[in-house]
Amino acid sequence: MASISMPESHDWLSESARQRVQRRHAADKRMRLYGLAAIGLAIGLLGVLLVSLILSGYTAFVQTKVPLQVTVSPEQVKPDNLERGNYRKLVRDAFLDLMPVEMSRSEQRDYLSMLSSGAPFLLRDRVLADPSLVGQTVEIMAPLADPMDQFHKGIIPRDVPEEQRRVNDVQIGYYDQLVAEGLVSTPFNWALFFSPDSRFPELAGLAGALVGSFYALLVCFLISFPVGIAAAIYLEEFARKNRWSDLIEVNINNLAAVPSVVFGLLGLAVFLGFFGLPRSAPLVGGMVLSLMTLPTIIIATRAALKAVPPSIREAAFGIGASRHQVVTHHVLPLALPGILTGTIIGLAQALGETAPLLLIGMNAFITSAPGGLTDPATALPTQIFIWADSPERGFVARTSAAILVLIGFLIIMNAIAIFLRQKLERKW
Repeated sequence: MASISMPESHDWLSESARQRVQRRHAADKRMRLYGLAAIGLAIGLLGVLLVSLILSGYTAFVQTKVPLQVTVSPEQVKPDNLERGNYRKLVRDAFLDLMPVEMSRSEQRDYLSMLSSGAPFLLRDRVLADPSLVGQTVEIMAPLADPMDQFHKGIIPRDVPEEQRRVNDVQIGYYDQLVAEGLVSTPFNWALFFSPDSRFPELAGLAGALVGSFYALLVCFLISFPVGIAAAIYLEEFARKNRWSDLIEVNINNLAAVPSVVFGLLGLAVFLGFFGLPRSAPLVGGMVLSLMTLPTIIIATRAALKAVPPSIREAAFGIGASRHQVVTHHVLPLALPGILTGTIIGLAQALGETAPLLLIGMNAFITSAPGGLTDPATALPTQIFIWADSPERGFVARTSAAILVLIGFLIIMNAIAIFLRQKLERKW
């Protein structure tokens, strides 16, 4: 039988075939390089962001302080009226005792301005918490004022003309004497986490914002988690496929892409304008965030339900289980890892939202942590917004530090989602 000859274009050993294979291999290599370059660029940009935040915000995690031996005199602090005591004079006298030299009136004014104006409030809170301190000598670690704190951390340089810095030469001389005597220290700034906001940068903290974010996320979770899962189960397992269910699905997908500021406007008009709920309250903030999070949870839950193999449902129906039993006893437990992952990711997204909270007033200056869901409060994103808009130099570092704290919470929440998914996920 005569052999059938193949055209040269179909000869896999021909020169043109080898060139085509080489071009395909080169295209594959370029595609891999493009992917690696994209990943490297993303990691590089993320690294630049984190490094810039760390370099500008690490100084906020320590605070420049001096120890003061304060005698709580009964003449200045009446035991029957502790709140109206002259704590300012007591703290100033203790600070003057650290520098036992003769000072003119202007020098004394420059020296006393080195101490934070909020130091008397620290003493007042200490005495109010323990009234037995009246008549005793107590030691408090008083923070220095923001310019001295910035000078100690090297942000305000020493080698510039006096008129170009916020610390004059007289204050530098007193500062050098305090440092020489070992009185200046920079301990970890626990006030950043456990103190509320303040108009003094050296005293400002995130306690109110942390509590407000917790309450808002709690309300968001209590509303969006059960409602979102119930809606997803109904649409995926019980609803008939018709034009109405298709319309609902399209609207849910569209709501997931709506800008968050729209939900803020909705909360402003409905929750505050129509229902008259309190402004700046975590209750309203959580309700607005739940509206924004619901589409994400519904979409993630439906995807997790679809991922359950049909054989699970068929086997359950085969042994006589009802549809309700199939969903609750078989499908839902197997889809739980994906549901929890979607819920946590949705809450992490809600934690970083700013625009809807600004519109409902959660950007007010609050000097105490909220005691309940209806008390005025701020949140982490809005606190960052407030500090970023402040003119004082000390708030620059605190803004970056607050962003690092927010990123840390987001990383923790995403890590929890990954852990739960790997822990609870079943493979077939």
